[in-house]
Amino acid sequence: MTSMPQERRTWFAPAPGAAPNTLSSPSSSPSPSPSPSPSPWRNRDFRALFGAATLNQLGTNTGYVAVPLLALTTLDATAAQVGTLAALSTLAFLLIGLPAGAWVDRLRTGVLIAADLARGLLFASLPLAWWLDVLTLVQLYVVVLLTGCATVFSDVGSQSVLPQLVGRGGLVRANAAMVTLMAAANIAGRGVGGALIAALTAPFALACSSAAYLASALRLTRVRPTPAPPPRARTPLRSQIVEGLRHVLGHPELRALALSATLNNLGVAVLNTMLPVLFVSELGLSPAALGLFWAAGGAGLLLGARLARPFAARVGYGRALLLSLTPAALLVPLLDHGPWLWLAGGGWLLAMMKTGSNNVLGVSLRQHLTPDPLLGRMNATFRFMLTGALALGSAASGLLAELTTLHTTLWTGAALVAVSWAPVAASPLRRRKTGA
Repeated sequence: MTSMPQERRTWFAPAPGAAPNTLSSPSSSPSPSPSPSPSPWRNRDFRALFGAATLNQLGTNTGYVAVPLLALTTLDATAAQVGTLAALSTLAFLLIGLPAGAWVDRLRTGVLIAADLARGLLFASLPLAWWLDVLTLVQLYVVVLLTGCATVFSDVGSQSVLPQLVGRGGLVRANAAMVTLMAAANIAGRGVGGALIAALTAPFALACSSAAYLASALRLTRVRPTPAPPPRARTPLRSQIVEGLRHVLGHPELRALALSATLNNLGVAVLNTMLPVLFVSELGLSPAALGLFWAAGGAGLLLGARLARPFAARVGYGRALLLSLTPAALLVPLLDHGPWLWLAGGGWLLAMMKTGSNNVLGVSLRQHLTPDPLLGRMNATFRFMLTGALALGSAASGLLAELTTLHTTLWTGAALVAVSWAPVAASPLRRRKTGA
């Protein structure tokens, strides 16, 4: 896989992201939890949401491989241009991430359908332009930026709707299912994406991504709309944004989760942006090999997601968040032909195991601690920081590669991932026993 960066799901390193988280205002307490269902799978709306997410992830992960390779193989993009593409895919979280949280708190389910429709149509424009022989790097930039805007609403909205569908008591199981899906999609989507590109070209793979997004939008129509928050006195948008920021950054545990995931995503973005350049341009490896390498990260996410609940129950929530495999990322810059490829892939898999585990535990904890009226703004604040780190890391990676060397850039990204556990170690999170 790619690492899925903590909590992110756009085309250029998902995640979580990270791979990879909570929130609560010291002065506010969560609203009462509805009676939890024994299993989220008994909930028709959750099954519909999960089905849509399956299609969504297939589209995202196939596009994750196809977009940078389209730029490299069809438009002869440089390392700096690939870095710009990656940055544009997540720039929207910096531009509209915070106000999007306030808008999602008012709109909820409908915004998910609109986001998937927009992404499907935008991705469809790329193979059409290629077929007409009018594809340009400028169009690729515009499509990636606008797709990122749609992803802002999709990501914030999906995590804000989930507690309404399954109840707070079902959050860990529901999030474990969703992160497992993300990991499996990284394995299948990126592996299949690499194979599709090798056999049928990148534009064909992007047409498949478009179809998956449109099918996801159709599936979401089966999710019953979640109730809107009760009306209250009109509050200026700026005040609503500040309330969300204060809610996250004012709590020591949530602040530690946000900082840890931000470091992880910053390093993951640097690595993922340069991996296509390393594989295709420097080592002369096939797109299928790149897809399989990213799929190895997906396998790590999958293992981490499945082991998160039993491991936290055994050693405690705080220790599960603290114990880290992220230093294994230092093996990735060793990537080369032969056994070095396998060694780097193993390091990527282990580092992504930690990302998968933190995505389940951290996301569940922050949702549990957040009152319903603040869910959108809480998620938007986290997304602003986490995916903003992806944008900055992607842009910095291209610049750093131009000013220094490709391998210096890779070592920088790996070092950031390796130390991402430090904010958790310095916070009260390390002593937390449960996620409630």
